[in-house]
Amino acid sequence: MDNLPSSQTSAALGNLKSGAADVAFIGNTLYFLLGGAGCSHGVPQVPAMPNGIIRVNANGTTDLIANLSAFLMAFPVAHPDPDDFEPDGTWYSMIAARDDGNHLDLYAINPNTQELDHFSPMTGEISRVVDFSVTYPGGTNWIGPTAIAMKDNDKFYVGTLTPFPLVAGSAKIFEVSRNGHTKIVAEGLTAITGVAFDSKHRMYVLEMSTSDGGPHPGDGKVVRVDPNGHQTEIASGLTFPTAMTFGPDGALYVSHKGFGFPAGQGEILRITVP
Repeated sequence: MDNLPSSQTSAALGNLKSGAADVAFIGNTLYFLLGGAGCSHGVPQVPAMPNGIIRVNANGTTDLIANLSAFLMAFPVAHPDPDDFEPDGTWYSMIAARDDGNHLDLYAINPNTQELDHFSPMTGEISRVVDFSVTYPGGTNWIGPTAIAMKDNDKFYVGTLTPFPLVAGSAKIFEVSRNGHTKIVAEGLTAITGVAFDSKHRMYVLEMSTSDGGPHPGDGKVVRVDPNGHQTEIASGLTFPTAMTFGPDGALYVSHKGFGFPAGQGEILRITVP
């Protein structure tokens, strides 16, 4: 796919670009999550394209099947951050997972307003799974949920980015039940941008930068986190990694140089897991 809506911040904010944030498959059908569209991102399209979930049809055409910008407007979180409110959201991660009725649905994370939302391709219904702003209200308590994974088709695992400049060890992994109950299952992490589980159900966490004051280039890591909280370093020296997934070969695939670099310098790294 090309010619997707995107936006860019000002030079004062780093010229950061946003567009298609994540992809997921249900069967052989591709869905992608828009994070850089909507009026608040200045997307000059007629008709305007909101942030949402797009389905790619077999003939190559696309359909907007979930208007997430409209959902945010109709159903705001309890405590949006007054200092950094983004009306269309900054959608970041999306996965396909089975609902209680054993149907494959889509679940997306919006760090700006701190929420995990559910979308059913069968019914078109959008609903909120958890509003993190209730437990962690906006302002200085913003935690920025970014990464999402599911283990055993049972619980969601959500990692947090935390504000910049970074405070090392301040990020966490939350376990989230389908009814929105949350609990912390891992701490002492930094700037989480990816969570994944291997075939042995072990948790791996991608840290975008790991020292105070960042983000710093060459400071990213992948760690395995045991149930007792012990961390094993799998890979280090990464520069601004932004997402991670396991491939069918059992290796980790990491998006590398995910921001702050000129067009064409982004990479996908293959990391063999010991």
